[in-house]
Amino acid sequence: MAVCWFVGLTTLDVVHRADAPPARNQKVTATRQDVAAGGPAANAAVTAAALGGRAVLVSALGAGPVAVAAGADLREHGVEVFDVAGAGFALAVSAVLVDDATGERSVVSPDGALARAPAPAPGELDALPHPDVVLLDGHHPALARAVLAWIATASPRPRVVLDGGRWRPVFADLLPVADVAALSDDFRVPPDAGGAGAGEAGAAELGDDPLAAALALGARAVVVTHGADPVEWRTAAGAAGTVAAPRVEARDTLGAGDAFHGALTAALAHGAALPAAVAQAAGVASARVAHVGPRAWLTHLPQPPQLPLPQP
Repeated sequence: MAVCWFVGLTTLDVVHRADAPPARNQKVTATRQDVAAGGPAANAAVTAAALGGRAVLVSALGAGPVAVAAGADLREHGVEVFDVAGAGFALAVSAVLVDDATGERSVVSPDGALARAPAPAPGELDALPHPDVVLLDGHHPALARAVLAWIATASPRPRVVLDGGRWRPVFADLLPVADVAALSDDFRVPPDAGGAGAGEAGAAELGDDPLAAALALGARAVVVTHGADPVEWRTAAGAAGTVAAPRVEARDTLGAGDAFHGALTAALAHGAALPAAVAQAAGVASARVAHVGPRAWLTHLPQPPQLPLPQP
């Protein structure tokens, strides 16, 4: 069984669905409520586990009641949780509103800004099952850098997938080691960004092209999602292409990008080539968008999952 690590943010999502978002100083009555673990790394891990992989979440949860609820949801969905946080860590709670008319979500969350996750103690990562692929979302920089240092000496070296929803300073360290940088179309590299692979021109010279900027900073391949539009991919070797996502009615867009990243990571861990992995991920993300609720969609994944067998 392929093993994937998902390194980064966990939250507890409180999700309300309503006929329309409230106006300023207005209350609305929800038509549905769900509570589930959230965060890019956590949601991606749930997706990978649902696809039959061994998903290990390396994150900070803590021991409070919010963490207990999030951890129970993750374990119920097959995720192995390695918690680097102590008892005093305050897990973030995300308030989510999904518009019933459009399926679009609005989120208010502290993410990892109110409580910093520590790096794991020396040797702790060695006790985890050796990963085929490691996904990093960059939300907890100390944790990300500790895993990066572990990867540098790991044998065999796992492939590295970077989840880039929006720029974070730690990405200047993560992009040069990314085998695949999976970016949203909102991702932009700031003018002052630098990195080992930036070269003389630097990423700032590349304007609004996130694929070229990520490659300039050292990523070996880049994937950019555009909502319902085709997914772009490009490699440092010059190969490029697009993959169309299956057309579905958007019922709930919460976590669609996370589902894409989890499926992409799982497919790469099973040995899929990049275009095939992107196609598989696009199909899973479409399934996520087509169904209401943070977990109900998992029963509607393409069956059987179109993943290749792990390589011996």
